[in-house]
Amino acid sequence: MATKLPLARFRPRLLDSLAGYDRSRFVRDLGAGATVAIVALPLAMAFAIASGLPPGAGLWTAIIAGTLVALLGGSNVQIAGPAGAFIVIVYGIVERYGLANLLIATACAGVLLFVLGLLRLGNLVRYVPVSIVVGFTNGIAVLIALSQLKDWLGLEIARMPADFFGQGRQIALHLGSFNPYAFALGLACVAGLALWPRLWARESPLQPVLKLPLLRGAASVNARLPGPVVALVSLTLLAWALQLPVATIGSRFGGIPQGLPAFALPAFSWETVKLLVTPTLTIALLGAIESLLCARVADQVSGLPRHDPNQELMAQGIANVVVPFFGGMPATGTIARTVTNVRAGASTPVAGLAHAVVLGLIVLLAAPLALHVPLAVLAGILLFVAWNMGEWREFARLSHYSLHYRVLMVGTFVLTVVFDLTVALEVGLVAACALFIRRMNTLFSVEQIEGGEEKSLRFRLYGSLFFGAAAKLDAAVQAIEAGPASPRVVLDALHLVHLDTTGLDALRQLHKAVLLRAGTLLIEGLQPQPAEVMERSGFTQELAQHRASPEVGA
Repeated sequence: MATKLPLARFRPRLLDSLAGYDRSRFVRDLGAGATVAIVALPLAMAFAIASGLPPGAGLWTAIIAGTLVALLGGSNVQIAGPAGAFIVIVYGIVERYGLANLLIATACAGVLLFVLGLLRLGNLVRYVPVSIVVGFTNGIAVLIALSQLKDWLGLEIARMPADFFGQGRQIALHLGSFNPYAFALGLACVAGLALWPRLWARESPLQPVLKLPLLRGAASVNARLPGPVVALVSLTLLAWALQLPVATIGSRFGGIPQGLPAFALPAFSWETVKLLVTPTLTIALLGAIESLLCARVADQVSGLPRHDPNQELMAQGIANVVVPFFGGMPATGTIARTVTNVRAGASTPVAGLAHAVVLGLIVLLAAPLALHVPLAVLAGILLFVAWNMGEWREFARLSHYSLHYRVLMVGTFVLTVVFDLTVALEVGLVAACALFIRRMNTLFSVEQIEGGEEKSLRFRLYGSLFFGAAAKLDAAVQAIEAGPASPRVVLDALHLVHLDTTGLDALRQLHKAVLLRAGTLLIEGLQPQPAEVMERSGFTQELAQHRASPEVGA
């Protein structure tokens, strides 16, 4: 009878969260959602522009994906939308394949994400080594910062290339078009984002002034205002009032459409899909890693019930299938907005729905105001995001880690910066597997036990006899070939914890060497897993036919 493939149950977390839901929780979720929407507004525009897309693509991705993931996801507080990690990937795909193919690759990645969740593969993402995650995260942060130098310096570059050296060359060639006003706005933005939370902290030197009765209420309100929104509004007003000669959303994109996005089907063909295998896998893998890492962080920060990784992947998949039909970009869980959601008091996915609704209202009602937003200010916001994204202390602490960790982290970082994230992930995962095999190889050993009966050879096996360690049995084979005729060979397998087919083949080769010497082989103390492999393969019967018998147990 065929074994039925166990599929994940499709049950959104929203259904469980609404049990016992009351007005007070709704008010908290609504307030948290509104706060996240304000934070998401500048970030969504900045991520889209940095990816080579119009700002509306980022905004509607945040709205549509945020709604779908809140409705169907497996986390209480996850906020989905465009993420900084996708900037480099999306920009490279648009440059190489075009916008229409980005939409197709995003939809295909969504299908793949849904299938991963349906097949209960959500936990596999956790097996990606931390060293690889840190390496490509830091690499992405460097590339994001480099891509923003054009707008921060106000350089007149028609189109930035996608590769590291090409971007550096274009920036160097166009330094003559440096705009001091744009640079000043970007610098003020970065400085303001760094200083804003410190102004209202308990250790701030302004605390004696802020405690005055007239300023106490204003200080309380300002402490809750997100720094990116304060920077966006204040510096936009400053540039508009002074009529500074800097590029804006209006001058480059003509503004943000005020109506709902149009539904459109990108030109789809199987030939195109085959060409987009690599971009599809990259978007799916990065989206899965980002969303599940974000959900894990949310679990730790919130103290709410743990997320369901399979349900989360299925929801992310559905969101990425739908978003491209409205001109959006890849979406995933976003750590900054999710943590903001938790700290603002959210406890259920209703906060995510509120975030999407409020952001939609802002776009529909206030889109014309975005015409005046300087691109240098958005560049400053992304430079600050890139700085916070990177785990720079890990470079200073490299000497504390093993060579294995250092090779993976530095190698992934260099490959991400110099080549691209796809190459970095592929090489990083292959290197991780190779280093893991090498490490596991050191855990297997064969020890020859001296003494005992005449014409008797005894060996003790330790660890896992798998394809990476099977060659270590060659020493035992050589000892048998050089030993006495008609030997009685005993393998003590009490400490052999695992056996794979390659390891079994090595045991068969050892048995052949024993038979060529007209001897017998006895295997003692077999654990259940190696015994099962031998039984299923028929090796147990082979030993019995030659007057040898494995003994299971201690």
